[in-house]
Amino acid sequence: MFGDIDYDERPLVLIWELTQACELACKHCRADAHPQRHPDELTTTEGKALLDEARQFGEGQLVVLSGGDPLAREDVVELVDYGTDRGLQMTLTPSGTTSLTADALADLDDAGLRRLALSLDGGSEAAHDAFRGEDGSFEATVRAAEAARERGIPLQVNTTVCAETVEQLPAIRDLVADLGAVLWSVFFLVPVGRGRVLTPVAPERAESVMEWLHDVADEARFGVKTTEAPHYRRVAAQRADGERDGLRRRKGVRAGKGFAFVSHTGEVYPSGFLPESAGTVREESVVDIYREADLFESLRDDGALRGDCGACEFRAVCGGSRSRAYAHTGDPLAEDPLCAYEPGTDRQPADD
Repeated sequence: MFGDIDYDERPLVLIWELTQACELACKHCRADAHPQRHPDELTTTEGKALLDEARQFGEGQLVVLSGGDPLAREDVVELVDYGTDRGLQMTLTPSGTTSLTADALADLDDAGLRRLALSLDGGSEAAHDAFRGEDGSFEATVRAAEAARERGIPLQVNTTVCAETVEQLPAIRDLVADLGAVLWSVFFLVPVGRGRVLTPVAPERAESVMEWLHDVADEARFGVKTTEAPHYRRVAAQRADGERDGLRRRKGVRAGKGFAFVSHTGEVYPSGFLPESAGTVREESVVDIYREADLFESLRDDGALRGDCGACEFRAVCGGSRSRAYAHTGDPLAEDPLCAYEPGTDRQPADD
């Protein structure tokens, strides 16, 4: 069904940040999470209204409940159940903490959870826990992954790529395989929140990592995707004429174009890594904001991109990270500083 999505009308992914509360103090945290919940979070009633609106995007809309740690809210199972009853594909990205128990997973499974996304940022307990800022996080994450497998809940593993983690990627790949994950989602650092203090990989290193990920995808039983690194689609297009693994089906998904984010207080952003509000669900429908807000419309216009991204023959396939452009320049339409590609050096068609 996703091959038929018109990204001017609906996102492939709608993320709702239930809370910014979390027991961990991860070095890369976009939300700059802290232990206490915000008093102005969307209530359960407001959240259900948001899910009702999300249903208006169309059948089977994918909704990701994120945080902070969404399990810091006592109504998370209720919200998963409510969304499932309304035909939404409900997924969850909890933190690797003591709240992530087998009983919690059983309740979420019974409520209709479609996928569980867990984070692994190190190939060993010591490396992961150091990055996450909490001893025991690795153990809790692996234990939850194994419990999800026993329940038959599809598992996604998220990994952040920065200078501190890049050497860990081969070991993490092995863990992804051992845990039976269906997807490895690799996040390339955007300097927002606590992530501002981390060092990103250089553009040339990012290019080599994406080449390596392409090889991993060819060999692994799990799928591979990138977040805030749409260059991966350009790499795939260069290596396989743009046809591999449904590339044309998913081309061009980026902040504001096939992607939307609702903050814990109801602000609607093109991405959690691009914290520029286009409106609030407390005043407007998330559907109307996504379809009609000037910010979202500009981000969906490939011709509006500037610099190398605007000149690139792969702009419809890739388009660069709008979040990273915004973080570095304040302009979400500027070129992405992570990209090492020089426009015009490979003239394969972008299917523009």
